[in-house]
Amino acid sequence: MSSEITRRSFLASAALAAMPPRRIRLAQVGTGGRGTYWGRSLLQNFNDVVEIVALCDINPKRVAMAKELIGSSAPTFVDFDRMIAGARPDVVLVTTTDSAHYQYIIRAMELGCDVITEKPLCTDEEQCRQILEAERKYGRKLTVAFNARHYPQAKKIKQLLLEKAIGDVVSVDYQEYLDTSHGASYFRRWHRLKENSGTLLVSKSCHHFDQVNWWLDARPLEVVGYGDLVFYGRNNSFRGTHCRGCAYQQRCQFYTDVTRDETAMKLYVACESEDGYQIDGCVWRQDANIYDTYALMVKYENRARLSYTANTFMPYEGQEIAINGTKGRIDFNMYDGGSGTVHDHELRLTRNFGKSEIIKDLDTRTGGHGGADPSLHDLIFRQTNAPDPLGLKAGSLAGAYSSLVGIAGYHSIERGGERVRIADLVKL
Repeated sequence: MSSEITRRSFLASAALAAMPPRRIRLAQVGTGGRGTYWGRSLLQNFNDVVEIVALCDINPKRVAMAKELIGSSAPTFVDFDRMIAGARPDVVLVTTTDSAHYQYIIRAMELGCDVITEKPLCTDEEQCRQILEAERKYGRKLTVAFNARHYPQAKKIKQLLLEKAIGDVVSVDYQEYLDTSHGASYFRRWHRLKENSGTLLVSKSCHHFDQVNWWLDARPLEVVGYGDLVFYGRNNSFRGTHCRGCAYQQRCQFYTDVTRDETAMKLYVACESEDGYQIDGCVWRQDANIYDTYALMVKYENRARLSYTANTFMPYEGQEIAINGTKGRIDFNMYDGGSGTVHDHELRLTRNFGKSEIIKDLDTRTGGHGGADPSLHDLIFRQTNAPDPLGLKAGSLAGAYSSLVGIAGYHSIERGGERVRIADLVKL
């Protein structure tokens, strides 16, 4: 009898071992451009480990079109609670407008789901407090999708800092340039309103603040900021509402023909009747209330300082980053064309009293954002229990600190350059 039980147990165990692992049941809320990109990537590259069980958006036409563009057979919803009840997901992916992230993060946790959210985690300090309280209360897992950690150069910089290649870091100089195409795009879309984006200090620059927080492995303590709207918005003699049919097409250098973009036409223009949202809005609209140029100084607990600047109307796209240490310096310069500028990416290590060398042994791969997106997706869906020597995984605390640097920054700007302590915004 005992041998028969043992045999049955063995066969049962063998059968379980042979079964493929259960796929993660994932529901997605927010099916605009970035959300559709996520869905397509997961369906095409991670279908063996992730099952998209539902799509949700407040615009019924957009969620239906997103389903088609993604190639999914999942049901669509406009009501978030009904989606959770009907689809019973394990995880909710949040890819809505930035200011709505916290609502869906918190509600998903309340309904028993783990959450993956696009950056930023939140757009003001009250949202941050509510998210952290919900995470404590409901005990769910929250992952923030910081793909900027996954650029090959970013990962190599982290490795060099862990190896103390330049000793202890004392300061970081970070300059961000957005060209007249990329930069202008934020002023065409919903980002131009602070109530939607938390300004570009949060919506865009949280990527960079997270990089620095992660590189330094230190908490930011206080921020001083200056910023202004000097180029877009009210800073023009003429304006329309959006580019299609605009009377100023022939004289406006920022005119864009959205009809040439098949995806934008399907995902946005064809859905305007539901919510009135226009993807080709005029960059000169006077309601724009975010900054197009800004500078911050950030103090860290390890005595390091970050000097950060961003400009959104440059002739070319790029970054210039310098990390200064007690034993040397790391430089990363990246230029992505425009106005005759060639594509160029250089990572350089220079040691005090030593040689300067270009670092070339990078972990490169193909895919969105220079291979950063597939690296991030691998980490979230395939390497959940794998070693993480670089600390690439980002949770609620990393999300909070990255957003809070930007939030403290816009508070400082609004207060005329007053120093703002992060601990005065949220007790972490």
